[in-house]
Amino acid sequence: MKERIGLVSDHGGFELKEYLHSSFGNEFEIVDCGVNSTESVDYPTVIKAACKRLLAGEFPKLIALCGTGIGASIAANRMKGIRAALCTDEYTAEMAKRHNNANVIVLGGRVLGKDLSVRIVKKWLESDFEAGRHENRINLLDRE
Repeated sequence: MKERIGLVSDHGGFELKEYLHSSFGNEFEIVDCGVNSTESVDYPTVIKAACKRLLAGEFPKLIALCGTGIGASIAANRMKGIRAALCTDEYTAEMAKRHNNANVIVLGGRVLGKDLSVRIVKKWLESDFEAGRHENRINLLDRE
């Protein structure tokens, strides 16, 4: 059985979302959380809706996109239990998983090339959380 991964974007990330869907669709069961066009939408609405689905257990990982990745990252990280990492290269993607156990990776559809984006997502997906001292820090994030 293929691992389920959520995929969401606003209008600024739509084209890259479609490219990633086609790039990973044979390896994973992709749950497309929208949007379905380049028509303008409010990124907090679509990103938070997808994060709620992740938190409900519909899928364990989410790829989120907007034009720069900044808005999607901010929106996702406002939610308790979400650890969204805006990644711009393979190293940040690896560290996002190894040290921060990021359950959401965020990419900028207007600032990253398609091939680089695929490599970033692959690195994040193949990396494992190291736990140990990092787990204590992760636990601090959700304390109020």
